[in-house]
Amino acid sequence: MKTATCAIVGAGLAGLSAAEAIRAEGFDGRVLLFGDEPELPYERPPLSKEFLRGEVESDRVPLRAPAFYAEHRIEVHMRTRVAHVDVQRRTLEAGKELYTYDKLLLATGASPRRLPVAGSDLPGVHYLRTLHDASVLRWALNSRPRVLAVGAGFIGCEIAASARAVGCNVVLLDQILPMERALGPEVGEIYARYHRDRGVTVKSGVVVTEFRGASRLEEALLSDGTTVACDLAVVGIGVTPNVSILPSELKTGDGVETDEFCRTEVDDVFAAGDVARSRRPRLGRSIRLEHFENAELQGTAAGRAMCGKLDPYDPIPFFWSYQYDLDLQYYGVAIEWERVVLRGRPDEGSFTAFYLDSERLEAACLVNRSRDASAIKRLIGQKSLAIELLGDDSVPLRNLELTGASVRQ
Repeated sequence: MKTATCAIVGAGLAGLSAAEAIRAEGFDGRVLLFGDEPELPYERPPLSKEFLRGEVESDRVPLRAPAFYAEHRIEVHMRTRVAHVDVQRRTLEAGKELYTYDKLLLATGASPRRLPVAGSDLPGVHYLRTLHDASVLRWALNSRPRVLAVGAGFIGCEIAASARAVGCNVVLLDQILPMERALGPEVGEIYARYHRDRGVTVKSGVVVTEFRGASRLEEALLSDGTTVACDLAVVGIGVTPNVSILPSELKTGDGVETDEFCRTEVDDVFAAGDVARSRRPRLGRSIRLEHFENAELQGTAAGRAMCGKLDPYDPIPFFWSYQYDLDLQYYGVAIEWERVVLRGRPDEGSFTAFYLDSERLEAACLVNRSRDASAIKRLIGQKSLAIELLGDDSVPLRNLELTGASVRQ
């Protein structure tokens, strides 16, 4: 009798979580896990924070000990790039081998966007996605270079904070304020002050048009005609989902389209993690999320679905960021919003920003306010909240009426 096989392309958190879930559901066939990096699955969040600052070593980032894979009969193929997937024949090419599968999970993740300017290939221009990237960058920071963080999203801000923490002179630049694309100008301005207060030079409204140097990076030319002297630049301008190897039968654009059960349009082919653009009933739309918790939970949901356990994957989205002594937690998803309500004391590094659209609370960003997380998760998605109470720090969030309250201007 033929042994059934579940194949997982992508050995990140989503792929590993799926493999664990498949075994937890009692699947007794083969589980194949393919990854093109040399390391076994590891955590990525510390790469821009604790690992980059030298506070943890590489032996602290693996998600599981090597023995785990043998114990759970997960056949791990690292340093193995999957070159082609044939969903008609149910085969995939990996290395020089051809493998047959019964169920397939695509967890190929995403890759950093490259900055297409002259000089981008100079030594000293870095990107951060892998453990190897972080190791090279960590070593480079040892000499306390002048650092330019290109892109003020979460990765750029975390790198700027880590570089400053180890004693580097740091410039953080972008067209917009720090994390403004996700958190809006109100919170962006607050974080610009936080970075400036800690010695980072924040430049908004400019982009890099050229990297310059004789044999390695020496300066960056900006769109306003000025230059920034720098020995090292880290480019963090977003990522793109890894869909290049995926078969044409799949619907791909901004990621692989799936339903709320992680299923693609092709029978027995699933997707999870950074590469998946999935239907979310709670949000009423499809969305692709690049968060640690999403990769972990969606990978688990996909593994269960591959075993026939079809439970809609629809948690409240969540992510976090640590910069300096600031613990940022974000619940929900606000693509667009009509207003932001601030609560707390931003000048003291403790506040919450609420994002409302059509009277509905879409998301909330908490900074050093983890104690409010449980109450906020209950409020996400509610309508007609009393705005003056939402912004009044003297009123406990648990006291806010969840239904029936009118929004007062």
